[in-house]
Amino acid sequence: MSQKPPSPSLDTQTLIEWDKQHVWHPYSAVNSLAPIYPVSHAEGVRITLHDGRELIDGMSSWWSVLHGYNHPELNQAVRDQLDHMAHIMFGGLTHEPAITLCKHLAKIAPGALEKVFLCDSGSVAIEVAMKMALQYWHSQGKPEKNRLLSLSGGYHGDTFAAMSVCDPVTGMHHLFQQNLTQQFFCEKPTCGFNEPLQAIHLKSVTTQIETHHKHIAAVVLEPIVQGTGGMNFYSPDYLKAVRQLCNEFNVLLIADEIATGLGRTGKLFACEHAGIAPDILCLGKTLTAGYITLAATLCTPTIAQGIAEGEAAVLMHGPTYMGNPLACAVANKSLDLLLHHTWEGLNWQGNIKRLEQGLNTGLAPCRALPHVKDVRVLGAIGVVELTHPVALDDVQDLFVQAGIWVRPFGKLVYIMPPYVMNDNDLDFLTHQLTQVVKRIGQR
Repeated sequence: MSQKPPSPSLDTQTLIEWDKQHVWHPYSAVNSLAPIYPVSHAEGVRITLHDGRELIDGMSSWWSVLHGYNHPELNQAVRDQLDHMAHIMFGGLTHEPAITLCKHLAKIAPGALEKVFLCDSGSVAIEVAMKMALQYWHSQGKPEKNRLLSLSGGYHGDTFAAMSVCDPVTGMHHLFQQNLTQQFFCEKPTCGFNEPLQAIHLKSVTTQIETHHKHIAAVVLEPIVQGTGGMNFYSPDYLKAVRQLCNEFNVLLIADEIATGLGRTGKLFACEHAGIAPDILCLGKTLTAGYITLAATLCTPTIAQGIAEGEAAVLMHGPTYMGNPLACAVANKSLDLLLHHTWEGLNWQGNIKRLEQGLNTGLAPCRALPHVKDVRVLGAIGVVELTHPVALDDVQDLFVQAGIWVRPFGKLVYIMPPYVMNDNDLDFLTHQLTQVVKRIGQR
């Protein structure tokens, strides 16, 4: 355990007032009435607010904090790297943390994803993946293959190219109509994770690929779990069929595993549920366990060599903070903790199964509530889907009063707990969430 944090130097209300005056939070309006909660400390699965209240974290800070907050070994990895260098440019120079990380990712990734491009965020990882696909086809003498096919209900990031392959409705494409590349879209998968796949489930994606394959550089999708677009869990057989369609019609497959990669669904990579490998794979969020922003885009040697033989001869991307040594060092330690350490005698697969069982049991009472449409669990993801949307401004404080940090959106009340959450804390989290969901139905 770390030392107790020092007493806050400013009172809570002052911080909130200054925040309201100067800070613009993600997906928010500057005149928002939504409550904001200053945090003074975080340890394990607990968030300590500035006013002293303690919350059990159900969000893993947007799905990134695998090993809990303030982890001593991750902290030490950062300290050790600081003694060598905090940053160095990655153009013409390299360093051991980055080399080790790329080698490790290539080893554990599915298929022949041997080439790794380090990025500075998940959105950028998607941008890089799209560039790889476009440059590859240009190098093959097929510049007309310059558009992407995406699934409705998908989410791939907030930069412009990434936005262009997000769901057109929830992504509010009409606001940026003159600035977004017009991509192809097919219907979202409607075959649930454990449901048998039927021909009707593939009609839309098959039609789009058959009709437009001469202009499609790649299909981009979130394997098995469509995250921010609706927490939609779909059949591995659907993913397998899309891989087969891509092979048949000479289209690349980009797997966006930024939310699902590194164990969240019960497989190290969600693609493995279907037994397939993409041509390009994007990782982020979990990569540094929430310490420092870092993402990665992996591709096959075929794609990398094709780009090298193209007109530009290089991949046209190079972030200033690419391969940051601090980020790479903590990513290496996080992977070591995930793959080689145990949680109370369980390896990572057994631990995710434990969390899955706890989520299934703990959220089961929600199924009987009249305003709950569905309850679904996969790996360390638990979702309660309501019949009607909830206003975040109205319900956020209910969760805080209940002693848990859960941030719903639309009709979804969901949790993705840190992998280190013990059974007692998970029971508390799911019980309190259920009580709040009951209160929402009474409002």
